[in-house]
Amino acid sequence: MKKISIYIAIVLSVFTISCNDEDWLERNPETIITDDQLWNDSQLIKSLLANYYNRLPSLHGVFNTGGMCETDEAMWSGTWDANWRNNFDYSNNYGTYWDYDFVRDLNLALDNIEQYSTELGDDEKNLYNAEIRFIRAFVYFEMVKRMGGVPLVTEQLVYNYDGDVSNLQIARSKEYEIYDFIYSEMEDIKSVLEGNNGSTTRANYYTALALESRSMLYAGSLAKYNNLMSSPITLPGEEVGIPASMANGYYTKSLQASQELINNGGYALYNENPDKGINFYEMLMSKSSQEIIFAKDYELSLKVHRFAYDNIPKSLTEDNESSSTISPSLNLVESFEYLDGSEGTLENLDANGDYITYTNIDDIFANKDARLYGTIIYPGSSFKSTPVSIQAGVAIWNGSGYDFTNGSNLGDYYTDGDILTGFDGPKDNEPDVSNTGFYIRKFVSEESGASTRVTSADNWWPYYRLGEIYLNATEAAYELGQESVALPYINAIRERAGFPANSLTSLSIETIQHERRVELAFENHRYFDVKRWRIADQLWDNDWNNEDAVVHGLFPYRVIRPGHENNNKYIFKKVVPARFLSPRYFRMANYYSLIYESYISNNPLLVKNPFH
Repeated sequence: MKKISIYIAIVLSVFTISCNDEDWLERNPETIITDDQLWNDSQLIKSLLANYYNRLPSLHGVFNTGGMCETDEAMWSGTWDANWRNNFDYSNNYGTYWDYDFVRDLNLALDNIEQYSTELGDDEKNLYNAEIRFIRAFVYFEMVKRMGGVPLVTEQLVYNYDGDVSNLQIARSKEYEIYDFIYSEMEDIKSVLEGNNGSTTRANYYTALALESRSMLYAGSLAKYNNLMSSPITLPGEEVGIPASMANGYYTKSLQASQELINNGGYALYNENPDKGINFYEMLMSKSSQEIIFAKDYELSLKVHRFAYDNIPKSLTEDNESSSTISPSLNLVESFEYLDGSEGTLENLDANGDYITYTNIDDIFANKDARLYGTIIYPGSSFKSTPVSIQAGVAIWNGSGYDFTNGSNLGDYYTDGDILTGFDGPKDNEPDVSNTGFYIRKFVSEESGASTRVTSADNWWPYYRLGEIYLNATEAAYELGQESVALPYINAIRERAGFPANSLTSLSIETIQHERRVELAFENHRYFDVKRWRIADQLWDNDWNNEDAVVHGLFPYRVIRPGHENNNKYIFKKVVPARFLSPRYFRMANYYSLIYESYISNNPLLVKNPFH
């Protein structure tokens, strides 16, 4: 009874307080931000925008090592539990992206700005509105390039609890309608975004042009190359399939956006270091680079990534658990041409099938496109001003040929006191070391502590850079029959890589495709490029005899032949690494990703993509 009396007394005291102070129960909560507070506070709005920018999608997520190994640029050489990446066929849902939760958040934000931002100036309010619309268009581009036409939802869909959900079920738009929406949005907001000009991490006028440049190029190539297929991929409602007649219109829009950005944006191809290989590497790493248009930034005290931890050469790791997970392919290395314009095939055998000897281990890479050095760590090159020790073993002359011997451990020495197997391999069928003879350099930070879990790296991820825009302009102009317009753009890119001025005097789509591969390797372009050109099924056809479908390596061996001129020189053996288990296999169904049955169950208006 005593406890009950105390309880009643407490309740009565609270009631008394509330009667004496009628505002006591109406105080604003101290841990909840109201809509009025949020949408009238610039710092709070910017914090929300930071969240949205952080959610910008990409195929694998930025700095995703495993995802980079799922195209033909590399193989997985990390821990065994992820070796399935080397037995990889592009499943029907590969690349599926259907993020209407994000779209809803963005639509809600746009409504809230309109309703609640009564204390902001019109310019500031309109700028935030434009940024959110840019992010929404970015999201729709990521959806359309994977899924084809998707439901175009530009306002909140609200359920009124009456049992009728028909207003929530939106049919897929035509594929070209999504591309048209992206373009019209950018045209409508780009002048407003001028308020952010000069920023590399928030949408601005030129970021909008960059999205136009890329998205309109995609639309144009889909309109052209899909319709050149023997059986074009289409749906009756045009949710998939853009009419060929629309190609030139899209190419024109892409070229116009590219040229305005190139001519008026104030950006410049990075050319700060006279060493063109180092220059290409630094171009993506320097946060003062005038080439970067829009990037996802990192800061050691706030947000970091572990790309260097995952990919620094084995002997240079600063962490005892760091793993060298990306092994770039010989296929990619050979796609970098020689500076005289000849094909980039590395000559390891002569016309008689005998091994060619090289005095220095890096002589085989001499006179190559400088972008090779800026992208790949190959035998004989350095990282962090330290030579990388890449040697598979020794080749012992037996009187008629070579016997190849590999060390049991990295860093083993041969009986002559010199290296047997390098501290960085390559070592076949092993985890956490190169399995191809190559490491990735692009995006791997040289900063102290970058390869540790404690510090990690803070170099940024460029979504758009001027080098891509030059290549977009090249391709769009070429497709419009304006070769004289296209050539200066592609030649400027090549001259930056060490080629002589005007190294190309004519163009083909194959030349442009090649240039994009070497310039943009590991920058999240290759997969979508080969899809939009409709050549992915030819490149990755599950055939062991197809060089493009199989990752190869190049293993250097030191020659052991005492008394002969070739003693202590180097020969190279081309291999298919044992951990690479299956040729890449891209099916026709992969041109448009799977729409999950759960989505269709919730929205019967959705039609499936072809081959699903």
